[in-house]
Amino acid sequence: MDRKEHYDSLMDRSKRIMWQDDCYMDLQSTSSFASSQAEKQNLLWIQKHKDGLQSFVSHSFLEEIVRHLRNVDVLSSAEETGIKEAGQLQDQINMLTTIISGKDSQSSDALQAFIESSDSEISQLILNYDLMVKKHKEVLLQQHEKLRDRDSASCPKLNISSRTLLLVDGLSDFQQKEHDLMQVGVTRGGRRNHLRQLGLSKLFEPLTKVSLPPRVTLTVGVAGIGKTTWVRHFVRQWCQGTICPDVHFVLPLTFCELNSLEKLSAERLLKMTFPHLPDAGLVLSSACRTLLILDGLDEFRTSLNFSDAAPCNDPKREVSIDDLVTNIIRGNLLPDVAVWVTSRPGVAAQIPGGLVDRVTEIPGFSPTDIQIFLHHHFAEKDFAGRIWAHLESHKVLMVMCYIPCICWMLAETLVYILQSGTQESLPKTCTELCVHFCSMIAEVGEPRGREPVKSEQLHATNRKLLGNLGRLAFYSLLKHKYTFSEQDLRAYGIDLLLTQSSLGAGVLIRWESTIHSTYRFTHLTLQEFLAATFYHVSSKRAIFDLFSESTMSWPKIGFQNHFRSAFQHSQQAEDGHLDLFVRFLTGLLCPTTIKPLAGLLALGKDDGSQKVWAAGFLQGLLSSVGSVVSLRAVNLAYCLQELQHTELLRSVEEDLRQGSLAGKLTRPHCVVLGYLLHVSPECSEQINLTGCLNYPTVKSLLPQLLYCTHLRLESNNFKDDVMELLGSLLSAKDCHIHKISLADNLISNKGAKALSRALLVNRTLTSINLKNNNIGSKGAKFLAEALKMNQALVSINLQNNSIEEEGAQAVAEVLQSNRKLVSLNMRKNTVGAGGAKRIAEALKTNRTLTKLILCSNQLGDKGTAALAEALTFNHTLLSLQLQSNSISNKGMTALTKALRLNRGLVSLNLRENSIGVEGAKNMAHALQENNSLQNLDLTANLLHDDGVRAIAGAIKFNRGLTSLHLQWNFIKSTATKALAQALLSNTTIQLLDLQENTIGNEGVISLAEALKVNTSLRTLCLQGVSAGTSGAVAMAEALTSNQTLQTLDLRGNAVGMEGAKALANSLKCNRSLKSLNLQENSLGMDGAIFIATALKGNHQLAYINLQGNGIGESGAKVISDAIRASAPSCVVDI
Repeated sequence: MDRKEHYDSLMDRSKRIMWQDDCYMDLQSTSSFASSQAEKQNLLWIQKHKDGLQSFVSHSFLEEIVRHLRNVDVLSSAEETGIKEAGQLQDQINMLTTIISGKDSQSSDALQAFIESSDSEISQLILNYDLMVKKHKEVLLQQHEKLRDRDSASCPKLNISSRTLLLVDGLSDFQQKEHDLMQVGVTRGGRRNHLRQLGLSKLFEPLTKVSLPPRVTLTVGVAGIGKTTWVRHFVRQWCQGTICPDVHFVLPLTFCELNSLEKLSAERLLKMTFPHLPDAGLVLSSACRTLLILDGLDEFRTSLNFSDAAPCNDPKREVSIDDLVTNIIRGNLLPDVAVWVTSRPGVAAQIPGGLVDRVTEIPGFSPTDIQIFLHHHFAEKDFAGRIWAHLESHKVLMVMCYIPCICWMLAETLVYILQSGTQESLPKTCTELCVHFCSMIAEVGEPRGREPVKSEQLHATNRKLLGNLGRLAFYSLLKHKYTFSEQDLRAYGIDLLLTQSSLGAGVLIRWESTIHSTYRFTHLTLQEFLAATFYHVSSKRAIFDLFSESTMSWPKIGFQNHFRSAFQHSQQAEDGHLDLFVRFLTGLLCPTTIKPLAGLLALGKDDGSQKVWAAGFLQGLLSSVGSVVSLRAVNLAYCLQELQHTELLRSVEEDLRQGSLAGKLTRPHCVVLGYLLHVSPECSEQINLTGCLNYPTVKSLLPQLLYCTHLRLESNNFKDDVMELLGSLLSAKDCHIHKISLADNLISNKGAKALSRALLVNRTLTSINLKNNNIGSKGAKFLAEALKMNQALVSINLQNNSIEEEGAQAVAEVLQSNRKLVSLNMRKNTVGAGGAKRIAEALKTNRTLTKLILCSNQLGDKGTAALAEALTFNHTLLSLQLQSNSISNKGMTALTKALRLNRGLVSLNLRENSIGVEGAKNMAHALQENNSLQNLDLTANLLHDDGVRAIAGAIKFNRGLTSLHLQWNFIKSTATKALAQALLSNTTIQLLDLQENTIGNEGVISLAEALKVNTSLRTLCLQGVSAGTSGAVAMAEALTSNQTLQTLDLRGNAVGMEGAKALANSLKCNRSLKSLNLQENSLGMDGAIFIATALKGNHQLAYINLQGNGIGESGAKVISDAIRASAPSCVVDI
């Protein structure tokens, strides 16, 4: 029947009723009932297929429907126009179904007949999608529910639903070239630099309203991170309708399954793996949004070759399986199907970056996640706390727990050991961990809650199984093979029944699919460990090179020759895939390490001589490394750690901690330093290499410096050639450096140019310190051009770099365009009034800078006035430092006028200027109106008593100021009394500094009286104020009632023994004072004894200074010992 006949048969209602010859029906009496039933059926049909219409009808197909309905007079011209003008496609479809539903049954019949008679893919999807997808979801759920327990090892708080992927800008060079665990070790388990976090539900959605969904999405993660778990979780969530409802079909495949296939077409692949889908072409059509998941590219038996793969765009044409995958990813095949590929990073690099629309990375466990995991699974008997304490003591193991699979292995093993009551034997190295894990699963099968079986009772079959598994692991590792068929296992003498034993099931995981069954090791680390056990045992009796699986190789006799051969192959492996293998091989030479496996391995007697020889061999390799410390070289230091030969490691670590590396950085020391940059807790946040580097050592360490967070390279006499090296470091995609300090070097404008080139591409650096170099105005211009583009840097220190006015102009241009810079230090650069004016003009529009330091720049009153004008516009600048700028009353007048309007500035530094009484009075007027300024520093000006009295009058009413510095201002007792009077009512001042003013006893007594009432002051500085005994006695009396003052500085006065006695008595009842400085106060031995005795009853004092009081060395020791005995936590300077 052709299309027209089919359509006519649907439209002719009489042909739908099977009449019988002897049947009589009164059509007149039943016409109304039949019409009603037909209308109900039509409404049901539209309702049933409404979702299909919404999902699959395209613009062109909608036009066909409307045109047909218009031709058969179902739609009027007005209705046709209304549908076309309804807006979006979904709105047009809604209007069509609404119009048809409101008409008679003939209208609905016409729509139904048109769709059912159409041979388009869209019509087939509308009619059949519901049944197809229902069956498909049932099958997928049935397959993935079997694996739910395996995927749910983590606790609910760590469920994938609550976790996010990291959206990254492609793969870094390091990820593409290095071993997974080396990646984790170098970054210390920290998260990689990423653009944003992305929930699983948003993985295939556009990132913005104007962007398109990705066609090819690549998700990477190291082995054991949970890539397959994420895929299974996604599939389950999609089947349950809770994620990506707009994806019509999800087709999950694993590369393990594809390994058994040779040559086939895309359509045949789908029919083979999803036989329940009746029409593969329909699922793959452009009308359907389909997601093809290809999980585990790293487990594919062949490498993808995108340059030589034969192109194919016919889904029915049979090609080799690797060419099939290549053409699908490239888009030649199934161009309308979205593809999600998961892989370990190194193998993922096979896919050209230009073919991937989105790259995400699965983050591992953070330290907090590890604690949550432990407390969820091992809460009994405080196992979680004990395991956590052990991890904190052994950072190498802590870093490995970044990988959830290893975290589980480690926790199960440690709990098993703790249950046996042998906490002293907890593993400290990776080798010990794997030894104990294998021993555990061989002995008990179920790791927790069972007593260990003695090693001599182990069955011989376990020894044979472990040996065969080791041989499989070793030769597969050489071939980069990580999945195995049953045939592979048989080829290495492994009995399939034994894979179900406790040892076999603990080491191997079996995966069954619709195509075939595959096996893989529980984790890649375990494969590498078993490979090392095989090599360790075999090398003691092998007469041929073990790296050649056949016997056709040069003879190689003796363990040491085989050991050398292993390291030779490891050092030559550019991708580092043998790094962990040789670490384990070295670790197995430690007799105490391998002891738990004595019953499983055929081990001879070991007197420790091989360990001693291996240590010497490794140190010899360290001395012969090249001029650049590569990760292969750093792996040698890891091997020393596994061997537990740590003398050199500890020596370099101690020198690093004490800052005594200068002149000691030989090649072995550089390698060990590179190792410490990976694993040392002290290096994880900040590495201090001040005064110990030169050009050769920087070049040597350069690859290892990438992963430091805070790099201090001060006082190294670096010149511009080193800056070229550091520029390349900061330009690297793998760079993790956030802060770098290059202060006190010899960097000129050429070095600044190299740095500026790096800043154009760097996305991680937030702080640069270039203090005390010589970049000049040219260097400032280079940096300025980069900072106009850079959107990461927030702080830059250019102090003392001869930038001058020309350089200041370039920096000002940065402030006009850059929206990230928060802190700018331009101290001591002679920018002058002209430079200040340029910067001030930029500040009028800048809304991000919060800290500006312009001290010692010869700004004068003109420059200060320009900055003051800017403050009337800018309310985001929080701190302005103008120390030593020859500012007089004129400049101060301009500043104070601005302060009356400004409501943003919090801190103002005007130290060491020429501000007099008039300027102080103007500041007083400003303080009566401004309550946002908190810190005011007027040290070393010319305020005198009159000026300070004016400020004191303002403080009575000001409610913003918390810190006031007035030292070196020729203040006497009169002004001090005014300040004391102000303190009686002020409730915000926390710090008052009156050092080096001759306020005398009279001034101190007035302040002491104020302290009896004031409850806000925390710090009072009275160094060198000509106070004597009476002032000290008054202050002591105040301390008996004041319970808020925390720091009292009375250095350089004449307190004397009587004053000390009074202060000592006050300390017996005061509970607030934490710091007391009585340096150079003529206390004598007796006065010091009074203070020391008083501390027996005082539990708050944390610091006391009694230096310069004529006590003598013997007396100092007696007093110091007495204070420490009375107050052990108190720091004493005497």
